[in-house]
Formats: sequence, structure tokens, C-alpha cells
Amino acid sequence: MDKLYRIIDANINRASEGVRVLEDLARFYYNDKNICGKLKEIRHGIRKEVMSHLPSLLDSRDSHKDVGLEVSKELKIDSKTSMIELITANFKRLQEALRAIEENLKVLNLYQLSKSYEDFRFSVYQLEKEFFKLEMPKRKIIDLKGLYCITAHEFSNGRSNIEVVEKMINSGAKIIQYREKYKSHIEKYKECVKLREMTKESDVIFILNDHIDIAMMVKADGVHLGQDDLPVEKVRELVGEDMIIGLSTHSPKQAQAALSQGVDYIGVGPIYKTYTKKDVCDPVGLEYLEYVVKNIDLPYVAIGGIKEHNLSEVLSKGAKCVAMVTEIVGADDIEGKIEKVKISISKGVL
Repeated sequence: MDKLYRIIDANINRASEGVRVLEDLARFYYNDKNICGKLKEIRHGIRKEVMSHLPSLLDSRDSHKDVGLEVSKELKIDSKTSMIELITANFKRLQEALRAIEENLKVLNLYQLSKSYEDFRFSVYQLEKEFFKLEMPKRKIIDLKGLYCITAHEFSNGRSNIEVVEKMINSGAKIIQYREKYKSHIEKYKECVKLREMTKESDVIFILNDHIDIAMMVKADGVHLGQDDLPVEKVRELVGEDMIIGLSTHSPKQAQAALSQGVDYIGVGPIYKTYTKKDVCDPVGLEYLEYVVKNIDLPYVAIGGIKEHNLSEVLSKGAKCVAMVTEIVGADDIEGKIEKVKISISKGVL
């Protein structure tokens, strides 16, 4: 049983250290009295609850023989390059330590004490959500409502992206994503230079799909990443705090992960079968959209196979922003189609 006390002692220290890092960030970096106070209460509570067992905990401690120190030095996996990574690492350290304390106390027949640490753990889950809001407001806030337009030259009936985007802008589009998979880099760059000029003059948000380099060169408003693209944290280091980062998600797990990755909005889909992308996953259906609407505190856009005939289904599940590709770029009358779709979205039904 002494070895269990050793595990508990190590995790009491680990949890206290993790919460101290977060408390100091809240106090000195973010100047947030409310969150600093909550973290301080948790830190004191973590140690206070086991004070009656302190002699056993200290007797079990053997730092000199802790093999974990050598493992840590050899692996070198604890480096951090951003504030997001620092916050995430210490919340995870705190949560994992609390769970370890909780489980080992049960084996020692200290069940009621273990439940105290379970309470701490669930308080920390909620506090993590609050803490990340301190970091997020530094970024450009994107208000996703209405129609999210996306280019697709392949389906534009011979019209250029410049011509199509001009019609989108004339129709009152507020956000346009440039997505082209099969053009050369120089073609994409030249198009984006012109499109950035057009969107900036019209106060339209301009997003590039995948191409972080071109987005930075033309000073786009943002980039949109897929699940298999570069890590969000590394992209944030490149583009800075002011550029919007969107992330495609296809499951509740990916949506939850996005909350702590520092993205500004997520794509939710594909809702239906789509043919505009050849490397797309199977449809996730309306159920995933419903999950995001109810559980994810991030701006989102429903995407994938959405047409005029099924738009009402998507809107009925709570979607406020909808992406359409072929339905828009392939329309004979792009401006007329956009106007019709905008009216439908504003009403919430067809």
C-alpha cells in the first residue's frame, strides 16, 4: 500500500504544480481575478483534502529513485511553442493527476475522499473552457451567418473564378473561400491576388483553403484546414493571432478537440454525399450537425452536398450558416440563386 501512497503523493504534487502554472497565467498574464480565484481554491483544496494522510504520503516519497525523471530527459516531448500549448498541457496534467489520485484512493478504501477529487476534476473541465476564452478573444471574431460561398472552377460552366466571385460579391456574399485543387501554384496565386483586391474593396471575408503560404502572401483574412493538414498550433505560429483559422470536422471527437486547438470556426460535414472533393469522407448526416449546434461553443458552417431541395432539412436542425458549392457556381443565374438561398436562410425554411 505504500506504493499507492507514493503514486498519490506524486500526483498531488503534479496537480498542484499544473494548477499553479495556470493560476499564475490567469493572474499575471491575463489579469483575470475570477479565474485566478477559482484556480487558487482548487490548488488549496487539492492539498488540504489529504492533510490527514500527509505522514504516509511523505514516508512513501522517494524522488531520487524516480525513473520518470530519466524518461522525461530521454523523450524530450514536453516542449511548448505557444500559449495554447502551455495552457493545454497544464490542464491535461491537472486533469490526469486528479484522476490518478481518485482511482488510487479507492483502492485504499478512501472512497469518500476519492469523490472529493472527482469533484475537483469536473470543476477543472469547466474551468478549462472558461480559461480558453481568455485566449480566444485576442483573435478576429468571425460571425458565421447566412451563405458561405466557395469557388470551384471545375463546376463553374466555363466561367472564371474572377467572374464567379464578382457575381457572389454583387449578390451580397459576406464570406468567400477560394478552394482549387487542380491548378498550378502560380495560377492560384495570381487569382488570389485579384480576389483579395476584390474582396477587400467590398469588405468581404476572404478565406483560402489549405494554402497557408498564398494566404499570407496576399494577406487573406484566413485559411481553412482539413484534418490531415498541418497542425493548427503550428499554423497559428505562422499566420499570427489576427488571421482566421477554420477547421473541417467530421465527428463529435474532432469538434471537441477543436475547442482547445485555437480555431476560430469549424466546418461541419459532409452533411450529404458530395462530389466536389475526391478525398472526402462519407456523409456524417444531420445528427452530427445537431450535436454541434447543442454542444460546441464555436462558430460553424454546415457543408457537404447541401442543395436548394434539402436546405430546409439543414436549417431545421439549427444551422445558421450554410456552405454551397455547385449549387451556386454551377447556377445559370448565380446572383438570382444566391438571392433565393439568402432569403430561405433568413426565414429558416424554404
